[in-house]
Amino acid sequence: MMSDTKTNLLGLPREALESYFSERGEAVFRARQLMKWMHHHGVADFAEMTDLAKSLRLRLIEEAQVCAPEVVMEQCSADGTRKWLLRLDDGNCIEAVFIPEEGRGTLCVSSQVGCALDCTFCSTARQGFNRNLSAAEIVAQLWVAKRHLQPDPGRSRVITNVVLMGMGEPLLNYDAVIDAMELMMDDLAYGLGKRRVTLSTSGVIPAMDRLKDRLDVSLAVSLHAPNDALRDQLVPLNRKYPIAELLAACRRFVEGKKHKQRVTFEYVMLKDVNDSPAHARELARLLHDVPSKINLIPFNPFPETRFTRSEPQTINRFRDILIAAGLTTITRKTRGDDIDAACGQLAGKVQDRSRRALRFARLERDLTV
Repeated sequence: MMSDTKTNLLGLPREALESYFSERGEAVFRARQLMKWMHHHGVADFAEMTDLAKSLRLRLIEEAQVCAPEVVMEQCSADGTRKWLLRLDDGNCIEAVFIPEEGRGTLCVSSQVGCALDCTFCSTARQGFNRNLSAAEIVAQLWVAKRHLQPDPGRSRVITNVVLMGMGEPLLNYDAVIDAMELMMDDLAYGLGKRRVTLSTSGVIPAMDRLKDRLDVSLAVSLHAPNDALRDQLVPLNRKYPIAELLAACRRFVEGKKHKQRVTFEYVMLKDVNDSPAHARELARLLHDVPSKINLIPFNPFPETRFTRSEPQTINRFRDILIAAGLTTITRKTRGDDIDAACGQLAGKVQDRSRRALRFARLERDLTV
């Protein structure tokens, strides 16, 4: 249990941790030592950090802590996907998911308790919104997963990639997400390469512009529709930041990068909603001049949703139209759906302050009357 009077050092990037020690009259190299203990070795007890002076260890025990959420439940899918339900100190719960693949392992982490947006096809959106996660609570998902996963013989690490595609809109929690991603990429912490950390956004354009000048990470955009009329319904944020402005921000994001970079556009396949050949051709025209790859996501159902998944042949036809137009397109393999760990299914346990869950319940009741 985290103490309100102690500083949780788990979410402090290197520079902030150096400042923490400097302000207390300690050498800044103590930050390097502590980061290795916390992130490389997964140690939370200062008493075990034996290369720190005993006096410093005692002071840290009094003033600071390394605190992660409690693992309430761990589930393992038939396909090897693993999901953790993590309880925060305020009683809210979030979810993180590990997806193993040949030659890589991807951890999907959450950035908010619930989600402040209102995407109609997403289970998290129905839970409403409570608050942003702290940097420590975001990084702790990686810290917990690393402690639970042991590398196979011959492999140096299990988690090779992190995607901020869990609960929440990361760019509406900008400062904490930036600190967390810095730690993910710091060699003294988790040492992930720039192309191995991906932030997914529904299109918060001002924050996208800030991000491109702040951190060199991969960008994914939840597009899901080829025109404003349809996207206004599926992703209501589009009413504030329409597609033309969003694509302009995507072009700005990749311009001037040292290495060629593309934006990944996520497109959930909803039967009879956005999956027709006409939609595919419209999408191809829309993205023809944007450095991009398209990730088609078969819809993953959740209780009381009105949407259904597009048929496999429909998805294949949609994909083929895009490929024929010269666009790199893949269909994401559904993973972890037997434990509700697939894309769009994460829900956690949210003490909803937005009253959105109540509104959805009333809507469903009205539809069935």
